[in-house]
Formats: sequence, structure tokens, C-alpha cells
Amino acid sequence: MTALICGSFAYDSIMIFPDRFKRHILPDKIHMLNVSFMVPQMRREFGGCAGNIAYNLKLLGGDGLPMGTVGKDFEPYARWMDRNGISRQLIREFHESFTAQAYITTDLDDNQITAFHPGAMELAHENRVPLDRGITLGIISPDGRDGMLQHAEQFFEAGIPFIFDPGQGLPMFDGDDLRNFLRMATYLTVNDYEAQLVQERTGLSPHEMAEHVKAVFVTRGANGSRIYAGQKEIDIPPVKPAGVVDPTGCGDAYRAGLIHGLMLGRDLSTAARIASLMGTIKIEHPGTQNHSFTPEEFATRYRAAFGTSI
Repeated sequence: MTALICGSFAYDSIMIFPDRFKRHILPDKIHMLNVSFMVPQMRREFGGCAGNIAYNLKLLGGDGLPMGTVGKDFEPYARWMDRNGISRQLIREFHESFTAQAYITTDLDDNQITAFHPGAMELAHENRVPLDRGITLGIISPDGRDGMLQHAEQFFEAGIPFIFDPGQGLPMFDGDDLRNFLRMATYLTVNDYEAQLVQERTGLSPHEMAEHVKAVFVTRGANGSRIYAGQKEIDIPPVKPAGVVDPTGCGDAYRAGLIHGLMLGRDLSTAARIASLMGTIKIEHPGTQNHSFTPEEFATRYRAAFGTSI
């Protein structure tokens, strides 16, 4: 069984602002905003949704094929993928573009301000969902708009179940687009803020969204996550982290855990618990691909967190 991971690859420049944004943004001056944040800490990481999900799925022992479009500056990332045993078979390079770049500033309340240059990501539609790789589950994570639309149609036409993960790509889609994604997708995963945006644009409550897919997974930060399946609501408890170091990439780690649980044939609650633990492990470490563990270590921590085996 192989998962096809459609989404972005990016270089993340991550900066830590040792204060709170709210102390420097005047509400009555928001119409003429001109602020500067001094960020003494900065690092450059390998990121992008497809890259992050593939890295986390590899840690879990899952089989994933990331598919994305990258630019002329991708060589350092390619070497990183090779060192970690992550496939580059479906990575397509465009030498007239840069790889996508994210500039992320996080404050002491874990609020984030991000500037994003899509670069080669906008050419995602140049890739097609392959039909000869034994794909049994897919995910559409944030990518170029046309790529996300076309890959959804290709999964649907091929009869391949897939997770729709709109994430930061939500602003690109109106209500009709989102309803069409729900018509084709098998699962929807969003955070609580994104769930509200989807509801506003489609006019569908989470329970109504769940009438179109097998399940809707809504992450709720420190409050864990919630599954809407049919008329059921299932609350998944959070796993207490040893310490909160960096929330960047937590959602991607969660989605890798979800993919792994679904591919193992686990029930929705177990898959979401695997995902919850993955998110916790991620926030205990800086960056999006700097944590590591063995499958055995993960299984031990899962038992400690939930009192049962995976």
C-alpha cells in the first residue's frame, strides 16, 4: 500500500519574535499598518506540506510517494530527502523558477505571520496522479490552485480515496470549489479556524460536511481534535507535550499520522490518536523535519498516552 502525497515543497525561514504581536499592532491603526519586528533568532528549514508529511510518514514506517514541483535551488533539499530515504521519483524540477519559500515569524503566544512565495509550486498542475504506482490512498495538501483542483479530479476518476487538506490554500477557493472538493474527497481535515472558513463559504456545518465524506477531522490545538462522522462527534484527547518549542509543521505531522492509521486499516479514533501523538512530538522540536524516533519508540509512547496498543 502506497500513499500519494500531493503538495508543496518549500524552504522555511523561521524567525522567533521574543514578544507578542498584539503589543505592537494598534487596533485603530490597522488600516495603515506599518510594523517591523526585530527577530534575533532565525533558521532555515526544509518544509512545504508534501515534504513535511512525507518525512513524518517515513518516521512511522509508512510508504509514501510525495509529488510536487520545485525550482532551480532544490539541490540541498534533494540531498536531505536522499539521506532520509524519501522518494524523489515524482518530484519535478523547473529551472526557471525558485522552490517555494515561506518566511514565518512566531511570537511568544505561538501566533504566526507568514509571507509565502509560491515559485514552482504554481506549476503543480504539470504533474498528474500516476495510475501505475499502486496508490491506495492520496492526500491533497496546499499546492498550486490548478494542481489541487486537477489532482482531486484525477483521484476521483481513478477511484482512489483521498484526504482533502486545504490548509493555507483555502483563500484560493470559493464555496462552489469547496463543495466540489467535498463531493470527490473521502476525508476532510482542517483546523478549527479553517473549519469555520469552510462553513462560511459552503454554508455547510461540520455535520453536513460529513454527509459528503466518510469523516471530517478538525484539529483544535491544545484541546485535541474532533471527528465528525455521520451524525457522530468523537473527541480525541491531546497528548501533553514535554514542552512546546515550535508549532510550525504540527498540522502536517498530524496528517501523516492520519494517513498511517488509515493505511493500517485502523478505525477513525485510532487513526486520529496516532495523528494527535505525531502533532505533539513535532511541537516538542524546532522546525518541521528535525524530530526523529523509531516505530518501536512511537508505539511505546502511544501506549503511555492512550493506555492501549495501536
